[in-house]
Amino acid sequence: MRSSAIPQTDLAPSAICLGSSNFGNGIAPADAYQLLDAYVACGGTFIDTAAVYANWLPGEKNSSEKTIGRWLAANGRRDSIVLATKGAHPELATMHVPRMSPAEILDDLETSLRNLQTGWIDIYWLHRDDTARPVAEIIDTLHGQVAAGKIRYFACSNWRAERIAAAQAYAAGRGITGFVANQMRWSLAQIDPAATGDPTTVAMDDVTYAYHRRTELAAIPYSSQAGGYFQKMAQGRAGDVRPNQQKLFGCQENAARLARVQQLAQETGYSVSQLVLAYLTNQPFPTIPIVGCRSVAQVEDSMRAGDVYLTSEQVDWLARGDAQKQ
Repeated sequence: MRSSAIPQTDLAPSAICLGSSNFGNGIAPADAYQLLDAYVACGGTFIDTAAVYANWLPGEKNSSEKTIGRWLAANGRRDSIVLATKGAHPELATMHVPRMSPAEILDDLETSLRNLQTGWIDIYWLHRDDTARPVAEIIDTLHGQVAAGKIRYFACSNWRAERIAAAQAYAAGRGITGFVANQMRWSLAQIDPAATGDPTTVAMDDVTYAYHRRTELAAIPYSSQAGGYFQKMAQGRAGDVRPNQQKLFGCQENAARLARVQQLAQETGYSVSQLVLAYLTNQPFPTIPIVGCRSVAQVEDSMRAGDVYLTSEQVDWLARGDAQKQ
């Protein structure tokens, strides 16, 4: 599988990142190990998790990080994996209350290091933003952990473009590396932001897209396959589309995008899921989609997308239908 270099770093992980939001609770540890093994066997080197992952399900707290930590400890693969995790997430019972004081960031980081059984995190994400906090305080806190060797690089998730720009400007003024990537909700599917049920999440929009294109800041999108929406619809499995997915994606525009994906799949021989991911991996700035898989077959299908190359005209046509495919 091809690699995808992340600017401002020495990291060049695989073009597809493996997500782990339900590892340990929603996906039993033994099954998660199989997914991780299959991902690595396909050439994967980039694993994304978070301190809060799977805490919304009954079972062990921080089970995603702990499951990955046990897997890494058992197979000795830590040095070959780009390991990313996220902290500073609000408590699930009080999502309206930010958690981004220096003490909270550092406490979450230490917890993640223990859970993952590692001495360092390659990319440490801030899972949410707190616009009441000055970017100077946030950047200085994270840079202190780079200096301490506990994280190699830091990044943001669910931040607005204007806040990212402010943070980057502060870091540049200090002569230090700021955010090296941004993680947002983004896929080929258009969404209704009001239907997400969580106003603290941020989806790719025109302003953010323009910022990434101008600065070459890497994008590492989650929900990159829209929960399998296009795949289910293409297979005539509309009944498998969950009600919340229908609210998010069940619009006329996505019906048109589905038709274009199916047409391109027929022309190229690629699967619908591979083209949905290739829409992201072939953007004009570094983009590494995170995939959430529940079976080895899904891992293998998604990983093949890492070697799918589309022209810029094809990428534009999938989203807008107003460009001539070449």
